[in-house]
Amino acid sequence: MNTPALTDLQAFATVARLCSFRKAALEMGVTPSALSHTLRGLESRLGIRLLNRTTRSVSPTEAGSQLLARLSPALLDIASALEAVNTFRDSPMGTLRINAPRAAAQWVLAPLVSRFLLDHPGMRVEVISDDAFVDIVADGFDAGVRFGESLQQDMVAVPLGPEQRFVVVASPGYLATHGKPKHPRDLQAHRCMRVRFPSGAYYRWEFAKRKQKLEVDVNGPLATNDLPMMVEAAKAGLCLTYTYSQYAQPWLDTGELVTVLDDWCPAIPGFYLYYPSRKLISAGLRAFVESIKQTL
Repeated sequence: MNTPALTDLQAFATVARLCSFRKAALEMGVTPSALSHTLRGLESRLGIRLLNRTTRSVSPTEAGSQLLARLSPALLDIASALEAVNTFRDSPMGTLRINAPRAAAQWVLAPLVSRFLLDHPGMRVEVISDDAFVDIVADGFDAGVRFGESLQQDMVAVPLGPEQRFVVVASPGYLATHGKPKHPRDLQAHRCMRVRFPSGAYYRWEFAKRKQKLEVDVNGPLATNDLPMMVEAAKAGLCLTYTYSQYAQPWLDTGELVTVLDDWCPAIPGFYLYYPSRKLISAGLRAFVESIKQTL
């Protein structure tokens, strides 16, 4: 039996871990067809099928599962050994993959990444903007960005900036026509912007005042997860919108929008960079974390 190349084994492990040729190809920077060709060649050399393939799914066979269980720790050791060498460089090299909500990518991450890349020309950063909650380990990301309150306890978290605040905004014309809500429960009688999660569920607007916390399942004629559309709808007098105060501020300054229920909209913990373990942190991620701390 010909000994498989390390790159072929890495390709198999990535496809088996993600159960997807498309996702694995994105992570490895190759085409799905090239990855499929690599796996067929590996199976041919080993003389056994490693993956079950259908038009909708990919999963390891029993032999593939056993190989993956033995292979994953070895590949991790190799990656750790290479990263140990990388730490001796004056500037680390490699690719850093980060998953972040669109708002965090625009307001918080973009300037931090730009400064990091200027200081570390050997690095590349891929930022995938995604408002869905993802498993950064399973999806092949080095780190993610989320609000501090939504992080899992086993994650290492690094603050990326100040607290954030959500506000309820409307146009003066809307309030003149429909009245001003005085309590979050009053929103059920108003036209409100609905926000649909990638999972399909609608977001329930969250409020807090002293020790009271409320979630309101609002209703309205328009649903979107696009921030510009949310604000444009509010400016047009269509509905009330629940959005980031930072995003709405330019129109609050001009008077095109006004806030309501301010005393029910406190600041919340801001965005955090998070990753699963200090032990296996790459040289590139370590340098990025240090860059964040120096910048902030």
